[in-house]
Amino acid sequence: MSVSPLPADFDPGASSSATGTDALFGLPTGPEESRVIVVPVPFEATVSYGDGTANGPSAVLAASQQVDLFDRRTGRPYRDGIAMLPLESARCVREWSDAARETVAAITAARAADGVESAGERVAEQVAEVDRLCAAMNDWVREQVAAKLDAGKLVFTLGGDHSVAFGSIAAHAAHDPGLGILHIDAHHDLRPAYDSFTWSHASVLFNVLAHVPGVAHIAQIGIRDFSEEEARIAHDAGGRISVNYDVDVKERQLDGESFARIADDVVDSLPRRVYLTFDIDGLDPLLCPGTGTPVPGGLAWHEVVALLQAIVRSGRTIVGGDLVEVAPQPGDREWNANVGARLLYKMIGYAHRSR
Repeated sequence: MSVSPLPADFDPGASSSATGTDALFGLPTGPEESRVIVVPVPFEATVSYGDGTANGPSAVLAASQQVDLFDRRTGRPYRDGIAMLPLESARCVREWSDAARETVAAITAARAADGVESAGERVAEQVAEVDRLCAAMNDWVREQVAAKLDAGKLVFTLGGDHSVAFGSIAAHAAHDPGLGILHIDAHHDLRPAYDSFTWSHASVLFNVLAHVPGVAHIAQIGIRDFSEEEARIAHDAGGRISVNYDVDVKERQLDGESFARIADDVVDSLPRRVYLTFDIDGLDPLLCPGTGTPVPGGLAWHEVVALLQAIVRSGRTIVGGDLVEVAPQPGDREWNANVGARLLYKMIGYAHRSR
């Protein structure tokens, strides 16, 4: 049994103000001594409806300090240390995001004035610049995650929009070839170059299929808003994707099946080692009203927990993951980040249990 890096007098039941730290979950451990590392990626270059997810990492950090650390099912995941890299370390990412958002706004204005086809050639260089900034973010995330994996850490990425997951998935697949992905989302994210942007948040799983051969299988659940082309891509993926459409899951439940049984079926399609990519809009939007593209339907809180429990029950190992699309809204008691912080802690807790 490993020795906890926490100070002997650390009180997990005390408030964060009492512990004297504003770190993730109020824990006094830094990245060097912590077993779990969270990489913040404040990036939202190509969001296509609501924005604000670039503020997700800072909002989740603040909300995390109100999370009670003992968990009825996973016990004490905090004991091995959990630390988020400093937000300052991702300043370049935020600068790339802000620059890309300005360029996307100019592209959108040109297309609105002249029409998409007429503006196409005129905005081609601007589209290429957005792709360049997104590719720089991908490389930064991949390098950050790969370095922490090489150091023996359990790594989670905190977005930002869903495009930030690509670098994390690529790093994990290189470190652990043949892994599977449990993808919780309202959307397939299988659009090729959505709005002409290669690295769009709506294209992240398409890019994983195209560029990350180390991913053996993707199991999707929560999916309920998608194009016909995406459905065809999923169907024709040669067995690399299994889709549990939200409407089909709900019909099975209405016919009397327990969600625990459904969760077992979802997990059974995955290899033994599993990466979690979690777009918070996979949840019922009552739990994430601020997210950029909320869709009616989706998973309840305890259904998400049941999916994580099913992974552990099956004997599979959670090797890492990401949480994306948390978009905080103004208010003293911010709900989106509150849910996001607790979701991140659950993901970490079940990753510990699976090991």
